[in-house]
Amino acid sequence: MNMNGPVNITRNERLQTCQEIAARLHEVYGAKILAIGVYGSVARGTDGPFSDIEMFCVLEDSDEDVDFSHEWSAGPWKAEVNVLSANVLLHMAATVDEGWPLSHGAFFAPLALYDPKDFFPALKKAAQSPTQEAFTEAINGVLVGEMYEFIGKLRNAHLNGPHTYLPYLAMQFAQYGAMLLGLHHRTCYSTGAQVLPESLLLTDRPDGYEQVAKLVMSGELADPAKIVAACEQFWSGLHVWAAKHHYVIHTKRIPF
Repeated sequence: MNMNGPVNITRNERLQTCQEIAARLHEVYGAKILAIGVYGSVARGTDGPFSDIEMFCVLEDSDEDVDFSHEWSAGPWKAEVNVLSANVLLHMAATVDEGWPLSHGAFFAPLALYDPKDFFPALKKAAQSPTQEAFTEAINGVLVGEMYEFIGKLRNAHLNGPHTYLPYLAMQFAQYGAMLLGLHHRTCYSTGAQVLPESLLLTDRPDGYEQVAKLVMSGELADPAKIVAACEQFWSGLHVWAAKHHYVIHTKRIPF
């Protein structure tokens, strides 16, 4: 058995493995299966020679909800199969959270291997269903739950150290800034590797975001003063951007 992780596999070989996994799922779950599909880079046709396999196995609704994953390595390749009741997956698709721009692309265009009742079009419809209020709530959550905390941690590290924490914080500013932009535009990123460059293609960015994103993409994170200045500029830009779009960072009352 290969013990050195993923090996170079062609797309056709990977798709054949997907079919073999689907056949095994039919053996295990039988008539309970509503649909089987592939998501991620394999579904998009952008998988590389070392990409893993990600699949949905959707079960008919029953008295007990099902939501778990099979995840394993065969040596030269790795696979993850999410086994879920239909109602569980539809609810996930219709929910907006901080990671929506990266996580929910899977629901819009899975590669169907088995879908006799057209479940995957219904899944796409569920993913398109959230209201603007749901996106606004998620944006407010990132502004307070992440960005406000990051600026406090940045200022602590700048004042008291360790400065070795600052590169990590810059990456967090960039990553969650990209999530804010994706939520604001209701746009999903194609893959984790493309989050930052794709975010810079979006319009209406807060002042300072581009500088932080390019700093992280360049890998030039050795200068503490440069990191602090860039993140502080972005934080200031977030206030202006949030006010413009009626997002909330601060409130004058305790919300309970």
